[in-house]
Amino acid sequence: MIDYLTLKHWHFEPLERTYGPHDAMLYGLGIGYGADPLDQDDLRFVYEKELRVSPTFANVLGYPGFWAKDPRTGIDWVKLLHGEQTLRIHRPLPKAATVVGQSRVARLIDKGEGKGALLLIERTIVDKTSGELLATVEQLNFLRGDGGFSASGQPSDDPIASPPPMPERAPDVICDLPTRAETALIYRLSGDDNPLHADPSVARAAGFERPILHGLATYAVAGRAVLKHACESDPARLALLHTRFTAPVYPGETIRTELWIDGSTVRFRARSLERDVIVLNSGTAELRATGD
Repeated sequence: MIDYLTLKHWHFEPLERTYGPHDAMLYGLGIGYGADPLDQDDLRFVYEKELRVSPTFANVLGYPGFWAKDPRTGIDWVKLLHGEQTLRIHRPLPKAATVVGQSRVARLIDKGEGKGALLLIERTIVDKTSGELLATVEQLNFLRGDGGFSASGQPSDDPIASPPPMPERAPDVICDLPTRAETALIYRLSGDDNPLHADPSVARAAGFERPILHGLATYAVAGRAVLKHACESDPARLALLHTRFTAPVYPGETIRTELWIDGSTVRFRARSLERDVIVLNSGTAELRATGD
């Protein structure tokens, strides 16, 4: 059984990461930028001339790795699922920087015996030179095998509010973005080298017919759609990107993102076009005006 106090006080070392334009461009290639060589807006994310850094690049900076596999956590890590992801961008990411990622367990919520638990990890990304806070990343994990820990008298944090329902009207924009067969192999070079996304035998052992795309790569492709259609491809316009993971994508599939744009708020969801399966749901993006 997991121990509330052990997890809430889990010590994460600050993780330093130095990156440059080539790292930012490699990440851009891993989420599909450059597929259309004539798209000047997309080209800026994978070409050093007027280079822009994708806001979702922050998700791979200062990442502590799969720490839940440490037996001292008590987590049944085999049953852990990445449930939701929230990215808050405080300042556009520089083209090159040394950053420090600091993680902490922000919430641990017992849903009850047989119902699992929720574990919210918060990570701040700070520019080491200037001390400026660049981004805050929140990863919500669903611990399917760890519910009921509060029955023994342990604390449990307050529940997390559910996102509002999706609009019932037709979307304002539909954006289809293809992935390539090797997309996961490119994306993993930015820091997430889980063999589930590369090794067919590992994927089959996990119940998949072949390696699947990283959830955060799917998230980033939907982020591309938001950036393109709601932010004029300007990273400075994106303040927040949140979504819930609902199904995997196989590399080579087309990710269709449906967007509802209402002023500074965008709701979105995404599906695998070929299988007509919703892969991201309950998405919300918050925008800032140019110059804010």
